Amino acid sequence: MAKEYWTTTEVIEIFQVETRFLDDLEEEEILHPEGLEDPPEKRFSEVDLERLRLAKLLVEEMGVNLAGVEIILRMRRDMFAMRAQFDAILEDVAENVRRIVR
Repeated sequence: MAKEYWTTTEVIEIFQVETRFLDDLEEEEILHPEGLEDPPEKRFSEVDLERLRLAKLLVEEMGVNLAGVEIILRMRRDMFAMRAQFDAILEDVAENVRRIVR
């Protein structure tokens, strides 16, 4: 079974980032970690890790600021949603064509 959540300590070690960077990403609502009551540490999902990977790349490699990262990630999400809608429309059209051809 794959791991569902990673702790702050694990994320810092995996991505070699500072705690402040994670806090900044959370303040910009790029990351949405869940809080644990015992121990009092945040935990990050796979979605958070992918967003962190992209944010780190955009900031370090391309010089994008955090506001820009948020916009890029939102546009990326919207693009994937539009693609899913387009795929659904194409599948519906294909099904209608198959029905007519039969």
